[in-house]
Amino acid sequence: MKRNSLLSAARPERRGSPNTNMLYDVVIVGGGPAGMMAAGRAAELGRSVLLLEKNLTLGKKLLITGGGRCNVTNNKPEIRAMLAKYKGNDQFLFSAFSQFGVQDTLNFFNQRGMATKEEAEGRVFPISNNAQSVWDALTRYMKEGGVEIQTGAAVTGLSVDAAKKHINIRLKDLPGGRQAGKTEIIAKSCIIATGGTSRPETGSTGEGFTWLKKIGHTIINNNVALVPIALKDAWAKKLGGVTVKDIKLTSFQNKQKQEVQKGKLLFTHFGISGPAVLNMSKEIGELMQYGEVVIALDLFPKLDYGALKQKLQEILVAESNKKLKNTLSKIIPAALVSAILKLANVNGETANHSVRHDDRIKLVALIKAIPLNVKGLLGADKAVVSSGGVALEEVNFKTMQSRLAPNLYIVGDALNINRPSGGYSLQLCWTTGFVAGSSIREQDSN
Repeated sequence: MKRNSLLSAARPERRGSPNTNMLYDVVIVGGGPAGMMAAGRAAELGRSVLLLEKNLTLGKKLLITGGGRCNVTNNKPEIRAMLAKYKGNDQFLFSAFSQFGVQDTLNFFNQRGMATKEEAEGRVFPISNNAQSVWDALTRYMKEGGVEIQTGAAVTGLSVDAAKKHINIRLKDLPGGRQAGKTEIIAKSCIIATGGTSRPETGSTGEGFTWLKKIGHTIINNNVALVPIALKDAWAKKLGGVTVKDIKLTSFQNKQKQEVQKGKLLFTHFGISGPAVLNMSKEIGELMQYGEVVIALDLFPKLDYGALKQKLQEILVAESNKKLKNTLSKIIPAALVSAILKLANVNGETANHSVRHDDRIKLVALIKAIPLNVKGLLGADKAVVSSGGVALEEVNFKTMQSRLAPNLYIVGDALNINRPSGGYSLQLCWTTGFVAGSSIREQDSN
């Protein structure tokens, strides 16, 4: 299905304006993956639920994640193994993941007619290869529970009425031409699912942090976390669209080794992207504050220098009368041959039987460590997720409740949790959204 068809299909049924005279059990602000999961779960438990989304469509970012395929989760059903990927936040997340983990996510989508498949490094996708399948399952879930949905509803602020134990949510731009900021919704509880600041064109512009800060929450400086890397190297930019798999990237600063990532790399018109690149981007951004950074690309991480040298020699002997440039494509991607020969200053027109020993050494050394000179990180407009958010100590992860305002819940990318690419960000949304939706207290609905 084409992207424009996806977006048109993603328009939820407009159900008129929200009832300003009704006291909702819970209002969810943000119609992304965490917000939709929370809304569906709360409604499933019998709560009156209103979901507010400022875009004209729900799940705008969800539909473009994973190149439109949607990496739903990562198949690590053992909780400790999964939480190890969230870099030091396992003590906070254990309770939430114990309530709704990876297997629960798979069961949730499978039972709603969305078959899944596992690909490299445990990444799980809908078998349709289409993010629309994920969107469909979530919207059916909300419809079954009777969630009231209002799109095109931008929240301007919220306040906690401690005396009445209510949350007041102010809106603008609602149908009917009412004055901006004058429409107010009252709820017994409110779930903040506004996301971080990545991909602002999808609605993640960080206003939720402003509201939470006014309530007293500590907001950790929000920076883009998983972003492509721009390079200085002109030769690399000419390889836009070329993908290399099973590689290793090692970052260096002042010739000192910093971080290692393995996986897939994609050359782009500005530099490099792909899972291995995204997963080291935050570290690269921090290193660049202190000086220049170089990334070494190893095309054969499973072979040491000696084994690769032997492999190259065997191929040169087997095709002794062929030109070097033609033979190199047998062991490295053809698109990289010209660049590697130029970087090594080796003549590719040379017959294999005439390749000098010194040139073979240079080629092997380069194939094991192609230097990529970092220019910088792309901005939030290209980020997959953002780091930063609400300080975790201020949230009860058994319920996702704010410790400062018990009838306020915080989920998904609004939390200060770093995570790699590979399905971990969406799993955080499914988990925290489900737990929050489950935790709207019985007494709040009386």
